[in-house]
Amino acid sequence: MSPSARLQQYLSRFARDESGVMIVLALCFLLIMITVGGMGVDFMRQELQRSRMQSVLDRAVLAAADKDQTLDPEAVVDDYFRKYDMLSYVDTVTVTGEAGARTVHVVAHQDMPTQFLRPLGFPTLPIPIAGEAQEAVGDAEISLVLDISGSMRQGSKMSQLRSAASEFVDTVLGSDDYNKISLSVVPYTSNVNAGPELMSRLNVTQVHGYSHCIEFANADFSTTAISTTQQYIQGQHFEETSSTRNGIQNPACPMRSYERIQPFSHNATQLKSNINQLTDRANTAIHLGMKWGVGLLDPALRPAITDMVNDGLVEDFFLGRPMDYGESAKNVILMTDGENVDTIRLRPEVYATPDMVYHWGYRSFYETIYDAYSNLRSQFYYTRYSANEADNLLYNVCDAAKAKGIVVWTIGFEVENHGAQVMRNCASSDSHFFRVDGIEISTAFRTIATQLVTLKLTQ
Repeated sequence: MSPSARLQQYLSRFARDESGVMIVLALCFLLIMITVGGMGVDFMRQELQRSRMQSVLDRAVLAAADKDQTLDPEAVVDDYFRKYDMLSYVDTVTVTGEAGARTVHVVAHQDMPTQFLRPLGFPTLPIPIAGEAQEAVGDAEISLVLDISGSMRQGSKMSQLRSAASEFVDTVLGSDDYNKISLSVVPYTSNVNAGPELMSRLNVTQVHGYSHCIEFANADFSTTAISTTQQYIQGQHFEETSSTRNGIQNPACPMRSYERIQPFSHNATQLKSNINQLTDRANTAIHLGMKWGVGLLDPALRPAITDMVNDGLVEDFFLGRPMDYGESAKNVILMTDGENVDTIRLRPEVYATPDMVYHWGYRSFYETIYDAYSNLRSQFYYTRYSANEADNLLYNVCDAAKAKGIVVWTIGFEVENHGAQVMRNCASSDSHFFRVDGIEISTAFRTIATQLVTLKLTQ
């Protein structure tokens, strides 16, 4: 066979031979897979770098927007990016602010070199990031409910409370340059003194002028409202806890001006002045303090506060408060150093005439009963609230508050286990309850105060 015939025969067999055809296709798929995999690697690097840059940016804007730091916000942002060797990525830092607010907006980008996409005409991938943080004081109404019962005389409890509560006032009101935060302080013992101005704007039949407490029906603790039209009974003025014959010293209804409710104030100086004069009184009725703390946040009390604004007793920028639910942040901070005890009241028959009212306003329960009627002691008083009943009423008003969207913070200051559990049950959540000893009370108040000032990422 001639060479040309053999070549022709070889080429004919080669043309009919199908072995190895898939190698070419496999090579094509391999190239595609390598390309797609390479693209995936570049895109994954891009996302990892974007996440890293965004994390740095978020921390930077939060720090820069914090009004507690005194450095220039732009310098704070630059310092964060410089520490991560990313300063060259920052495009713009914009700082805006008005009274009571600061907003920091940052735009940055990086053109990340690629490894696998370069041959395809993409030498870099863009990584644009942006973020914004704002520290702003929105409309807020806060009730600070403080236990000043007799057990607060132990050790340095009262001085620690004064210091912690004063710091709370400074932290909350000091962050508000726009008069958006109203703070009401409610001292409580076995009752709460509303003060003559507030009580006179409620439907209360006044029978004496010694102090200005109000008695609530048990059903009142199932609601957050304190009505300006509902008929209330004025609280009795008498002293049960003293063991002296020197006249009334420690009444169930605290009588001094600095022991009264301070409603809807933005005057840190006056609030702290009153707080720093507080002393221990009578015994503990936590549910009554909480009822007032919550009632000062409920719109039902608005007519009374409006009248006080019109008469110059409350700052005029708080006209319209308490605001409707949902229009402002409503928080109540309830502090106690103990637990509810049995709370007594005089029987109506021994508090029925002006002479009787006058007698109890000047002579203590001790000197009256033990001088002349020691064998008839129980006939002069009755238990208005047992300790267990007071706990249940406290739960009722706490539940009513939480149902309305009021945030309830509680502080158990050197309390026993029962008192701690009651406070925990009242709080909005376990994280809203603080069980503290000694100077830890300042940490609790400080933690709550800083959380009430909003610092947040807005983008």
